[in-house]
Amino acid sequence: MSQSTNIRILIVDDHSIVRQGLATIINRDPEMTVIAQAEDGQQAIALFREYQPDVTLMDLRMPQMAGVEAITAICAEFKAARIVVLTTYDGDEDIYRGLHAGAKGYLLKDAKPNELLSAIRTIHRGQQYIPPEVGAKLVQRMSNPELSERELDVLRLMAQGMSNLEISTTLSIGESTVKSHVNRILSKLGVNDRTQAVIIAVKRGIVNL
Repeated sequence: MSQSTNIRILIVDDHSIVRQGLATIINRDPEMTVIAQAEDGQQAIALFREYQPDVTLMDLRMPQMAGVEAITAICAEFKAARIVVLTTYDGDEDIYRGLHAGAKGYLLKDAKPNELLSAIRTIHRGQQYIPPEVGAKLVQRMSNPELSERELDVLRLMAQGMSNLEISTTLSIGESTVKSHVNRILSKLGVNDRTQAVIIAVKRGIVNL
């Protein structure tokens, strides 16, 4: 296949060794070419505007601007953007946020090279690429009660080790209100105490430490 008809790919990851490894795998395929690499979400947006790649591989957690924010911004400006989340994080909330932001696929970094190339081709054809294990977690996420924005605020502060009093001061709400939020959080996450709530929230990707 000629260079002009190659699948043109943008890689977005904050680890240079990961970008180099991905580029090596992709450039070995005669039908694909890595045209640019970004190390954070802000660079990703700028390079997407410049190159308008056929497929973008996007990490989720990066400095400056994370993957979900970058995906949201790119898809808002370029409706036909074809983005694959490529990450080590497999929490159901991570999956939900990535796809909800506009990504067309979700792949874990422990995937085999052939699966990566297959995912790129699938996305390039305008189809979605969601492996069975990712789909199962997405279904699980959709069946779980959703936390409100205020509950998420409280949960993030809980993850920082703050007491109810400290949370009430930080959010400028009453301590009794914080207690009510905490009780609802425990109920929605299906746990009995704050420590369990934070562990589950981190595992699912609801909060980051």
